[in-house]
Amino acid sequence: MASAIQFGTDGWRATIAETYTFDNVRRATQATAEHFIAAGKAERGIVVGYDTRFGSDRFARAAVEVLAGNGIRVLLSNRFQPTPVLSYSVINRQAGGAIVITASHNPGSDNGFKVKSDAGSSAPPEVIADIERHLERLEARDGGVQRLPFTAAQAKGLVEEFDASPAYDEQIGRLVDLERLRQAGIYVVADSMYGTGQGYFKRLLSGGTSRVDEIRNEVNPAFPGIAPEPIRPHIDALSRTVRERGAQLGLATDGDSDRIGLVAEDGTFVNQHQVFALLVLYLTEQRGLRGPAVRSVTMTSMTDAYMQRLGQQVVETPVGFKYIGATMLEQDAILGGEESGGFGFKGHIPERDAIVAGLFLVDRMVRSGKPMSGVLDDLRQTLGDWHYLRLDVRYPASERAAIAERVAAARPASLDGSPLASIGTRDGYKFYAQDGSWLLIRFSGTEPLLRIYTETTSAERVQRLLEQGRELAGA
Repeated sequence: MASAIQFGTDGWRATIAETYTFDNVRRATQATAEHFIAAGKAERGIVVGYDTRFGSDRFARAAVEVLAGNGIRVLLSNRFQPTPVLSYSVINRQAGGAIVITASHNPGSDNGFKVKSDAGSSAPPEVIADIERHLERLEARDGGVQRLPFTAAQAKGLVEEFDASPAYDEQIGRLVDLERLRQAGIYVVADSMYGTGQGYFKRLLSGGTSRVDEIRNEVNPAFPGIAPEPIRPHIDALSRTVRERGAQLGLATDGDSDRIGLVAEDGTFVNQHQVFALLVLYLTEQRGLRGPAVRSVTMTSMTDAYMQRLGQQVVETPVGFKYIGATMLEQDAILGGEESGGFGFKGHIPERDAIVAGLFLVDRMVRSGKPMSGVLDDLRQTLGDWHYLRLDVRYPASERAAIAERVAAARPASLDGSPLASIGTRDGYKFYAQDGSWLLIRFSGTEPLLRIYTETTSAERVQRLLEQGRELAGA
C-alpha cells in the first residue's frame, strides 16, 4: 500500500484535513529527523519555518515537537517568513538543515512540507530517497514517532525562536547596492499574493526617492480569487495596478516567495523564460560574472548561443530545483532557473529566491536607464525573438504505455522544417532542431497528463510544433 505521504519535485503537498494532517506531518518529521541524525546533521540544530496558510504555525509546532522528541535543537521562526529567508538562515546559523511548512503556489486548500539541506538548498534526490526509506520503515512498524510537548521542549532549551530577517537583509545588502536603488526615483508595485513576501520589497527599496506600493499584502489563507502563483491570470491584478498608477514595474512573489513574476510599465507580463534571459544578461554584462548557467529541461534555450560566445555553457537538468541546486553547487554556476519562475544565484543560496531575483531585475532596469519595455527590446536585439508555450493533454491511464512507446520510437526528420539536430532523454524526450527550436514531450509526475512544450522563433511556429508533438505521441 502506497504511503499517504508522497514527496514530489519539491517536498510533500496535500489537501489539509484529508492527507495533510497533524499525524502525517509528525510522521514526515520523524522520518526527516531520522535522516538528519543518521547523516550527522542533527547536532547542528534544524531550522523550522512556515508560511501564511491555514494552520501553518500549528503544523510547524507539531514538527518542532517531533524534532525535540528526537533530542534535536530547533531554531523556530518567530513569524511566517519567505522560504528563501529561512533557507539563508540555515547557512547563517550553520544549521544542519530545515523544514518549511508551505505549499508554495498551491491553492489555499493545500499545505506542504519542504526539506532543506545544510547548504540552504532544496533537499537533493538522494536525501529525499533516504527520508522516504525512513518513512517506509516507520510505517511498517506502525509507530515510533517521538514527541515532546512544545512547552516541555522550551523548558529543556531545545527550542529557540528567532527572527530570520535581519541576517537576510544584511545578505541582500552584500548582493545589491540598495542605497542606489532607493535613490533611483523609481516607482514599483509589489504583489505578495497574500503570501510571505509582505513588506520585503517595500522595506528594502524605501527610504529615498524611490517608492513602493503594495497590493494583496495581508494574510488571507483562502487566497481569494487566485492561486498564489505569479503567472497569468493570477498576476492580472498587478498588471492593471501598474498600468493605472503609472508605475515603472511590478514584482509579484508566490505563496512562499521563491518564485518571481515581472510586469513592465505598460502592464505586460514578462514570462519566466524572458526573466531567465534578463538575469543571464544582467549577471554577465552588468555584473561581469563568468561561469555556467543551469536550467531545467523545460526552460528556455534562448541564452545558449549567447553563453557559448562567452566561452560558457548552459547545463540542463531534470525538472525540479533539487536537481538545479545540486548542479549549481557542482558546477559553481552563476545562476539556476526553472520554468515556474524560480531562480537561484551564486554567492547567495543554491535555491530559488524571488526577493533577490526581483531586486536584480530592478537593478538591471536602473543601470540601463531605460523603462522595462526598453530593457526587453534590448533583450530581443541581443538574443532574438523567441516564443514558448506548453500544452497539457489528458489521456486514459490505459494508454500511457502505448504513448510512451510511440514517443520513444519517434525520429522526426525536422521540427517544422528545421532539420533535427539531436534527441535528449534526461526528463522525457526532447527534440532539438538546428535553428535552436525544440520540442519536449514528458508525462506529468502527479496526474494523467502528457505535457508538450516548445520554444521557437514565431508564435505561428509554436502552434505547429505543439501539434507535431501531439501527432508524435498519438494523443
